[in-house]
Amino acid sequence: MDNAWLALAGTTIAVAGTLVAPIVSQRLLAHAESDRHERQERAADAQWVREQRVVALDKRRDCYVNANSGYRRHRIELMKYLWLVHKRGDTAEERTALEDARHAMHASFAEAQMVASDSVLAELDALAQTLAHLYDRIMRLEEGDAAPDDSFEKIRTDLLRANAQWVIMRGEMRADLGVDSRPAAISTTAPDSPAVAGATADGLRAAQPG
Repeated sequence: MDNAWLALAGTTIAVAGTLVAPIVSQRLLAHAESDRHERQERAADAQWVREQRVVALDKRRDCYVNANSGYRRHRIELMKYLWLVHKRGDTAEERTALEDARHAMHASFAEAQMVASDSVLAELDALAQTLAHLYDRIMRLEEGDAAPDDSFEKIRTDLLRANAQWVIMRGEMRADLGVDSRPAAISTTAPDSPAVAGATADGLRAAQPG
């Protein structure tokens, strides 16, 4: 009798194991499949984040290139226009070029306000204010309405100093893009140094007609 019960119990366990095995196997497979999907989703999310960072970096780089070019062009056009005003030359054509450069700089600044880092935006804003003030002084000088203590030489000196601001601004852009690891706010060329003055003076001489 005992043997019969043992045989029956063994048969019951074997049948139960046969019936339960597929269920357990399906659950294990489902769990493994769920883990695989979760890993794939995490990998896809990480890839998306990396791609978005690349897109953002490319957009910021393009913006900085436009702003750097726009600010530099406006500063050079101010140099050329100041020289023509000083020499009482024909400023009609150069005035058009100056205004085009001025509007292009404003457009690049507006674009930068959407994507630039705070440190870069601060330098862009500071230089924009400097150039706007220089523009106003040059226009007043041309109209014969300059401030009593203002002159061609003083405006020229401030244009030379604006070059140093541009160098610092460019350094902030490079640092933000990871091109230069040095502190961007510390310019290697001081505003009144011979290197800056000489380089910008060359630009003024190159702008002089004939």
